Amino acid sequence: VQLQASGGGLVQAGGSLRLSCASSGRTFSSNVMGWFRQVRGKEREVVASIGRSAYSTYHADSVKGRFTISRDNAKKTVYLQMNSLKQEDTAVYYCAAKLPGNGDYNVWGQGTQVTVSS
Repeated sequence: VQLQASGGGLVQAGGSLRLSCASSGRTFSSNVMGWFRQVRGKEREVVASIGRSAYSTYHADSVKGRFTISRDNAKKTVYLQMNSLKQEDTAVYYCAAKLPGNGDYNVWGQGTQVTVSS
């Protein structure tokens, strides 16, 4: 399984971006998927996750009401819609997959930079 994240870029505060994470492999619909972010010098933090059923989602308090995670199993893609972006959202965003039988995320994408300017 490989993950390819895209959609990052430079946006003004208050703007929106949509990140996409395309997956290869046959098990996508069985994978729990997550988005994480990391600022240089700080620990990586979970932003959002979505279960095998698209109805099961989690969003960190810092992004709740502004970001939305979703998935399209037919396209083997998970999305992160980011609205009302703030400067503190600036980070490298990573998508990750938790394959069946694994207790933790064990496949990671390459990361995409999101920069929010004032």
